[in-house]
Amino acid sequence: MYDRDAIDAILDEGLVGHLAFTVDGQPYALPMLYARRGGEIYLHGSPLSRLLRAAAAGAPMCLTVTLVDGLVLARSAFHHSINYRSAVVLGSGRLVTEGEEKDEALRLIVEHAAPGRAADARGPSRQELKATAVVAMAIEEASAKARSGPPIDAPDDYALPVWAGELPLALAAGAPVADPRCSVSEPPAYVEDWSRGPRK
Repeated sequence: MYDRDAIDAILDEGLVGHLAFTVDGQPYALPMLYARRGGEIYLHGSPLSRLLRAAAAGAPMCLTVTLVDGLVLARSAFHHSINYRSAVVLGSGRLVTEGEEKDEALRLIVEHAAPGRAADARGPSRQELKATAVVAMAIEEASAKARSGPPIDAPDDYALPVWAGELPLALAAGAPVADPRCSVSEPPAYVEDWSRGPRK
């Protein structure tokens, strides 16, 4: 699928992306938190990171995000599958050095993980900003792929006395566990009510 709304919905619901790139002929792939704004994806990490240095230099990159929706249990081992939605984004990066955009990119990454959190948490200090590199990856090409529904067995296998169907899976939050040194007794509503689904 090449529909940008479908692709953006997957990117916005995802939590972790895997960023792949090549440096000096060596392939690398790293899991990363990210945030999307319009036609760009923001990534962050150490300024010493080989990946971020390559991205900042405009190296081609590929970011993949996969949402697992369920296991598909078929009557035969051959037809087992998984229900999922995934997006693959190809693009190049640019280093974000301008203070206002860098601040906003880091705020968006926090908000992407836990909407409402950026207003509560202290923003980065000058020292922390120096210790953090931000890369904006332009979405130059993107596609989505998905599978949903029950298993598709071979015609003869439908008569087998084997349970078949879908086992839905979802990312769910457990009960919040406060830091032992936390001075606030109750977690905020956005922590209590956290869920992963379509993002606004």
